[in-house]
Amino acid sequence: MPQNERRLCMRIAHVITRMIVGGAQENTLLSCHGLMRDYGDEVLLVTGPSLGPEGGLLEQGRAGELPVTELASLRRAIHPGRDAAALRAIRRTLRQFRPDVVHTHSAKGGILGRQAAWSLGVPAIVHTVHGAPFHAYQHPAVRWFYRHCERRAAAQCHRLVSVADAMTDLMVQGGVAPRDKFTTVYSGMDVEPFLAADHHRVAMRQQLGFAPGDVVIGKIARLYHLKGHADLIAAASEVVAAVPGARFLLVGDGILRESLERQIARAGLSDRFVFTGLVDPERIPELLGAMDVLVHASFREGLARALPQGLIAGKPVVSYDIDGAREVVIDDESGFLVPPGDREGLARRLTQLAADQPLRRRLGQQGRERFTDRFRHQTMTRRLRELYTQLLNEPLAGGPLAGGARLGEAGQGG
Repeated sequence: MPQNERRLCMRIAHVITRMIVGGAQENTLLSCHGLMRDYGDEVLLVTGPSLGPEGGLLEQGRAGELPVTELASLRRAIHPGRDAAALRAIRRTLRQFRPDVVHTHSAKGGILGRQAAWSLGVPAIVHTVHGAPFHAYQHPAVRWFYRHCERRAAAQCHRLVSVADAMTDLMVQGGVAPRDKFTTVYSGMDVEPFLAADHHRVAMRQQLGFAPGDVVIGKIARLYHLKGHADLIAAASEVVAAVPGARFLLVGDGILRESLERQIARAGLSDRFVFTGLVDPERIPELLGAMDVLVHASFREGLARALPQGLIAGKPVVSYDIDGAREVVIDDESGFLVPPGDREGLARRLTQLAADQPLRRRLGQQGRERFTDRFRHQTMTRRLRELYTQLLNEPLAGGPLAGGARLGEAGQGG
């Protein structure tokens, strides 16, 4: 078969630690489905058990026709014995599948997946940086360890994909890899439900207990450390004092719920906050439709999917100026940026938007127009597919579909 014809279909394995409800997991699932549907590729998803309070995407039936191999030994926590077993299991799975491309995600899946693929001579190995595993809030020794692991793993792949330019900057500054090894591909999504978010507005607001005149400020995030819920609650008193109709909607669940509820009660704001608990990702568009403003007060996150989701839904965003947020939250164009931890600034910008409906409408519309096409999942899949093709056509890739031969040779060697 001629080389250009053989390149039309690829065998691609995606490796991720766990398929919980989360942005990296949604990204991975959409990539897999897009490669199968739009390009006819043979795709395998390799993952560990979906352990954690977030819930699992695969348990919701989202895999569809996507082949999935679940490895019991692949877990998030560091465990030398179990990690060694996971490495062997990933290697065995890849040897049987004989991929042309291995694309890894998340810290553990990324490190073990790249090591396994590299040892087998897979022609194209790619890793997506959804969020750097090292950050300023870690103990220095822990931060050094993760940087060291990422630097070693970066040497065992051909290209690194960042979901935001800010992730590339952070990884380059951390000495993980040179800048020319990175490519930015924004994390795609099905934009149509977000474009239709306001179709559910009246019904969803009634269901949540909001009055027609309420200005609803929403936050979509796990109730977890470094997500900034405490800062939002602290700012809420000032917002409510200036805009009596302000209400707050917290979408998500987590270990901090009880402590956050106590903080809200101490501030006398219990009647101002509504918790949704854990929700199916498919409900996010209708919940955004109930909001007037989206707030994102996390202290670290690659590029939170909630930001473009809110903008595509036509909602202005107030966000802490962290990581990739500034790539979508443009001051006075799609929302406002606030320095991390600046509770007064957060309250001031939220108050400004809560009090000014024309401003909310203008910023939301501009955000929708600017970012809808950029974040379509078809755009993401096309760019990833182009990257795979480029890598496989490079001389070092070993020629078209070299993975089958190489993996066959590796298998004979044990």
